[in-house]
Amino acid sequence: MKERKVRVYDKEFKLNAIQLYLTSGRNYLQVSREIGIPVGTLVTWVKSHKKDGKEAFPGKGYVKSSDTELVNLRKELAIVREERDILKKALGIFSSQRK
Repeated sequence: MKERKVRVYDKEFKLNAIQLYLTSGRNYLQVSREIGIPVGTLVTWVKSHKKDGKEAFPGKGYVKSSDTELVNLRKELAIVREERDILKKALGIFSSQRK
């Protein structure tokens, strides 16, 4: 079996590739062959850059600043759900002791 190598590109390389595509007037295939990356990778980078602009490539383990609030709200929701479940169990325990 062939092992698939995962290639990692830094933000500067991605931005340079996108800039080359946007300014050269060439298609995805020509640019991707010139810089040695798969066509699909370049297409994904360009779409991501058009959608998110400067926040497009935050880096591994980092969250875009626009998604920070969403991450914080999800954490808070998990805590609130856990507290709710504990209170439900306690209510069940105390209400069964009265009988």
